[in-house]
Order: sequence, then C-alpha cells, then structure tokens
Amino acid sequence: MTATAGCRTLTLIDPPTGTPFPALVLYPSTAPERPVRMGPYELEVAMGGPVADGAHPLVAVSHGSGGSHLTHRGVAAHLARAGFVVIVPEHPRNNRNNNELAGTHTLLADRPRQLSLAISAAYEDAALGPLLVPDAVAVIGHSLGGYTALALAGGRPVAAEHETPDRQIHPVPVTPDVRVKALVLLAPATPWYMVPGALAAVRVPILMISGEKDESAPLWHAAVVTRGVSAQAPVEHRIVPNAGHYSFLTPFPGAMTNPGFPPSQDPPGFDRAAFHREMYPEIEAFLRRVLRVRPAAG
Repeated sequence: MTATAGCRTLTLIDPPTGTPFPALVLYPSTAPERPVRMGPYELEVAMGGPVADGAHPLVAVSHGSGGSHLTHRGVAAHLARAGFVVIVPEHPRNNRNNNELAGTHTLLADRPRQLSLAISAAYEDAALGPLLVPDAVAVIGHSLGGYTALALAGGRPVAAEHETPDRQIHPVPVTPDVRVKALVLLAPATPWYMVPGALAAVRVPILMISGEKDESAPLWHAAVVTRGVSAQAPVEHRIVPNAGHYSFLTPFPGAMTNPGFPPSQDPPGFDRAAFHREMYPEIEAFLRRVLRVRPAAG
C-alpha cells in the first residue's frame, strides 16, 4: 500500500539562547490526506496521522538564508510518501519573518547546531524514534542550507572579515554530526569553504544540483564542493538548464507569484513545477541507493 504523508509540527529549543523555533515533520502514514492550511500554503497531508510501521530513514532539510521551512514542503511530502521521515526546522533569526542574524559569524555557528538538534529531536520522539533507522540520516540543504549540510558532514568553515565582530577572519565553531551519511545540495552557498582543506573531512556521498542561471550561488560555488571534498565522497553533480536560485523552492501559490516576490520567480521560460516533478524522484532514488536502506512504506 502506498503511504500517505503524515504531518506534525514541533517546537524546538536552541539551548545556548533558549530560543524556540518551529519544525515541520512529515512521515509515512496510513491515514488519508486532507487539505491543511499553514500560513499562505495549503498542504495535502494526514495531520496527526499514525506513523506507518517499518524502519524509516531520517532526512533533515535546511532552508536558505531569510527563507522558510515551508518552502520545501513539496520534497518533504514526496519523501514521506516514499517511506522517509523528514524534519524541516525554521532557523531562528534567519528566516522570512526575522532575519536579524544574516551575514554574521553567529549565524554560521548556529545553523549546524540547530539542524543537529532537529535530528536528535526526531530520534528522541516517542512516536517517531522507535521507527527510525539508526544513524542513517541524510541532509538536504538549499543555498545557505547547503553550507549547513556540509558543516554537519565534517566541513570546517571560515567566516570572512565582514561577518565577525573584530573584522578578522575566524574559523566557525561547528561540530560534525556522525549520524549524517548523505547530502543533497541544492544551489549550495559555499564561500566559507574556500580555505584549502576546509572540506577534506567530508566523506559522504553527495548529490548536488545547480541552476545554470543562478545569480546568487553561481556555478563556482559548486566547484568549491567538487574540488574540496575527500576523494572518498562521490559527488554527483547536475546543472539544470535555465534554472535560477529560487527554482528549487516548492512552487508558490498564484497569489504569491509575482515579480515583487523574487523567490517566486524563475528565469524566463523555466517551468518550476515540471522541474520539481523531475527533481523529487531523483532525490528519492539517490537517497535509497546511498543510504542502502529500503524504506518500509511507499
């Protein structure tokens, strides 16, 4: 039986600051899906439905700077129906409603810790934890979320002068998460890894998808990854013709799609909806293969 996309919301607490932040959890369920309104978006999910039996790999998703966890609802729902559990936190003080930490050393240190906290929350959850495959975590990151994913996989980022209080270059204190076994990088932002050796400890398989017309993270960002990671980290890189930086976000409702809202816009002639119908199965196939786990539902 094909699984439905179950859905729950969590509130996480970032211990160093005590800051609460939301996370969306989608998972394979047996309950019927119904339309659910979340902010400006409508999701077809089984809100609060039971978790389908089986062993489910965990996927954590990190949105871009100034973005929203809900902009990755499409790939999260697809993977949930395929048997994965997906947790998507909204990074505090670096989201659409509050972006006061953008461009700071503090943010670069906070993001990987927050994503690791979300991973732990999923494993510690009474309903989800017992059904998760141990230590089989994949991370999907868009834009600055790509930076975040690389940090959890062993990257050693360095903050630039304009990002630090003393205007000096400083290593960013991050702790790798050994549970992470695969990365999916969507238009990743990578200048913090340009120091030689910064990505040498990244040894997990990577699927990287870049946009040909991306002006925010042009193709040299992807080259930082392909040149920098360990030879033990196989990188599959695809450049999507005519795609822009925001083409990786779930298509927006018609009322939000206009030139005044750049995340809703693509280069002329690009069909975002068609691209997403192609991208979701590509990501699913990659995760099934490299995690070497067959999700029980889907």
